[in-house]
Amino acid sequence: MPRAPWRRRRTTDSPRPAGRSWTGPLRRSGTLARQVLLVRVGRRGTQLHGAADVLPEPRYQDRPRRRYGLQRFHRVRLEPITPVSPAVVPTPVPDESAATPAPLLPGERTTARRMKFALVNACTLASLVLGINAIFVAMQGDVRLAALLLIACVAFDGLDGALARKLGVASPFGAQMDSLADMCSFGLAAPVVVYASLVGSVPTAAAAVAAALVAACAAIRLARFNVSPQDGRFFCGVPTTMAAAVLALMVVIGMPVPGAVQVAGVALLAFTMVSSFPYAKLARLVKLPPWVWFAPVIGALIDVRLTFGLIVVGYLISGPVLWLRQRRTIA
Repeated sequence: MPRAPWRRRRTTDSPRPAGRSWTGPLRRSGTLARQVLLVRVGRRGTQLHGAADVLPEPRYQDRPRRRYGLQRFHRVRLEPITPVSPAVVPTPVPDESAATPAPLLPGERTTARRMKFALVNACTLASLVLGINAIFVAMQGDVRLAALLLIACVAFDGLDGALARKLGVASPFGAQMDSLADMCSFGLAAPVVVYASLVGSVPTAAAAVAAALVAACAAIRLARFNVSPQDGRFFCGVPTTMAAAVLALMVVIGMPVPGAVQVAGVALLAFTMVSSFPYAKLARLVKLPPWVWFAPVIGALIDVRLTFGLIVVGYLISGPVLWLRQRRTIA
């Protein structure tokens, strides 16, 4: 019999049967077939990628899942979890309300020790006040009186340290306060006195440069002294107190030297403050034999200016000499 014209003949290269015999049942039960096909594809995807990667399509979420066995494909909502590294240790937040200021006077705080502490700091404040007044007096034109006030600053600066050690009231507060007072007296007052003494004999620019060198080197010297280990035998560079005393005595005595030589001497003294040459402390100089002190005394009676100049030059030269001696000893 001749075949119906609407039926397609099955070919050998077609992967599915031809005609309506295959599409008819799938069309009548298309929903069930699609669900079964989804289940099979889901199982195969689970074996390859894991069950967590396979989720049903959004259009099947509202349909009953027990009918087709899809209850295991429900959508799981994952909450983000912040990873915590075990190596990071949380730092405790300091309680500002529980912080207490450090005591100004460490140790036993009796009335007697407080009075001693007040006496030592009064000497430091006296040096500070005298330095400020030296600036005011030098601005008024009385340079010699300003130099005398600067010498008084040197005396009070040495007195407060000696009293603090003798009375047993040395403290970090006193050390910081002494450094600030030294900067005011010897880092500001001494340059002003030097400028006022040089401004009439040398150009203004040269006097300003010399005064600025003294101020800058004094600040560097004091900052280095605060952070460097202390040596009981030598100073590392000329201390600011001694440099200010030398400058003040030069003004009081009135050294008969040209202005250019004075500027060179001030600059040399400023650079020795920031040098690394070892200079003997005054306590070591006092322990020298008594006959050594007769020469300066006799020289001061003959010519005080020449004697003063020789003492200053000899002390400045002693630093490089001691430095060379230490280098040879180490080598």
